[in-house]
Amino acid sequence: MMFKTLKKDDTIGVVSPSSQVDKEDLEAINKSVLLMEKAGFHIEFGKNVFKNTLGYGATPKEKAEDINKMFENTDIKMIFCLSGGFNSKNVFEYLDYETIKNNPKPICGFSDATSLTNVIYAKTGVITFNGPTFKSLTTWETEYAYNEIIKRFVQGSLELGNEEDEYFTIKEGTAEGILVGGNLSLTSQMCAGNYEIDFNNKILFIEEFCLETPPALVSNYLYHMKQNGVFDKIKGIWVGNYDGAVALEKILQDVLEDKYNFPIIKSNNFGHTEKKTVIPVGAMAKIDTSKEIKIEIIQNFMEK
Repeated sequence: MMFKTLKKDDTIGVVSPSSQVDKEDLEAINKSVLLMEKAGFHIEFGKNVFKNTLGYGATPKEKAEDINKMFENTDIKMIFCLSGGFNSKNVFEYLDYETIKNNPKPICGFSDATSLTNVIYAKTGVITFNGPTFKSLTTWETEYAYNEIIKRFVQGSLELGNEEDEYFTIKEGTAEGILVGGNLSLTSQMCAGNYEIDFNNKILFIEEFCLETPPALVSNYLYHMKQNGVFDKIKGIWVGNYDGAVALEKILQDVLEDKYNFPIIKSNNFGHTEKKTVIPVGAMAKIDTSKEIKIEIIQNFMEK
């Protein structure tokens, strides 16, 4: 699968699969519109993006309608999830997976969008992207997130993060596998059922938001995955940002009990932090703990 890099005058679609858009979000959203227009792109919002039909967001059918139409519309070259929140799983049964499969294009978001990006890959094989939401392009003090979007989707770079990012080895080794994951709480919910992720031969990347998920709850999510056989299937783990009272990698080691032989690495360039490298869900990657940059994408998916 190959996506075309974005060109000036391309149109980028914006959908809102999660919570309602609050008034205090509008300033950041408008700034993101101006930022992307300055870069030469047109922005098109789904017709239901700003609806609050249920009092906690648009209905699942309204949200899914926007997503389906963005994939169907050949003028839309990329799709952003507007923001995070809750409730993106409620669109699963209303998505037109056949339309998505036949009209592949990048869709990008993080946090609650973890559910959406992983289910689209699981059901269609279309590579999706864990990266900045549209709102988060302008809500941080640096331009890291924006620069990662330009690097991935305009320049077609396969580089993860930048040269200043640090990687740490938690458990040594090498592994190749397809990247899946994102927010831990949502990934753990997709290890069984009708919309489960196939974890066989995958590299699992995980992060978590400490303000909503204390260490004990992180442990619960990881044990749920362990008890459902996830760690028997994967090839490696890449741990991202978590600013809780106990480090995510420490909790992970407590759960794994050194019973697994795959490599584990750590970095702080994805998750609920201003550093948001764009990670392709569904693309092949390689972990090599002997290298300074311990993970790389080894499958090209962008062409000019």
